[in-house]
Amino acid sequence: MTATPKRGLGRGFESLLAPDFDKVSLLASDSDRIEQIDVRKLQANPHQPRKHFDETALQELAASIKHYGIVQPLVVMPAQAGVYTLIAGERRWRAAVLAGLKQVPAIVRSSKQLEQLEIALIENVQRVDLSPLEQAVSIERWHQQFSISYDAIAKRLGKAVSTVNNTVRLLQLPEPAREALAKQQISEGHGRAILALKNQPDKQAVLLASIIKHGWSVRQAERYVVSIKDGVVNHQQAHSRVKTETPATRYLSKQLGTAVKVKRMAHGGVLEIGFSSDEELDRIINQIKIK
Repeated sequence: MTATPKRGLGRGFESLLAPDFDKVSLLASDSDRIEQIDVRKLQANPHQPRKHFDETALQELAASIKHYGIVQPLVVMPAQAGVYTLIAGERRWRAAVLAGLKQVPAIVRSSKQLEQLEIALIENVQRVDLSPLEQAVSIERWHQQFSISYDAIAKRLGKAVSTVNNTVRLLQLPEPAREALAKQQISEGHGRAILALKNQPDKQAVLLASIIKHGWSVRQAERYVVSIKDGVVNHQQAHSRVKTETPATRYLSKQLGTAVKVKRMAHGGVLEIGFSSDEELDRIINQIKIK
């Protein structure tokens, strides 16, 4: 696999966000030779991050395979004599067994080929022109198709585990927020603020609209989240808590001759009085003392 400029993993944005990562594999291409392998000679990857497979979904896939066959070949690696370890497609393999298939189409990759593919993927994820969502999809595919934990991915990328986890979490954003992030109408920080209200989709929609309409900063979006979690249910009240200026701050600003802002936090908040030099700070302090 080679990196293509300006397009993430070389696929359209909508296909990158496909919910089933098995449908489009990073490990296979149209030019690969496909072999028919006995299902009894396949074994699950012990490092596969997905441990649970929904039985109902497997039965549905098995019914589809009986009718149409396996469209997307599996990807396997030689293990011992005549036995192969699954790299991608365990769900399809399990469904094929349920469907009674004796053989499944598969592409055989050597450990050296897989290593080269992974190196190419690492280089792609580290590109500076990838959007946050493209990075998230790349990391998630890496996680699922190479059976690598997020901790290991973070180590290979030289990033903190929390950074990788936060990036992948962007895939949980509602579709309008993902589109806004793709269009750069909101930032990754805004996306994390929206995710903080994941159990309140109506509030997520209000927050997204407010960020775009009013140009809220990430801090303002976070203050809106705090107000909602504090139990403020009235829309206008929640919005008022996001504002850094109030009649009171404007009055203080006029009296002190400097910018005064209020910033609400989870508990209480901060009154911020600006100054440009030590001399101005002394002047403000003396003015407060006099008053």
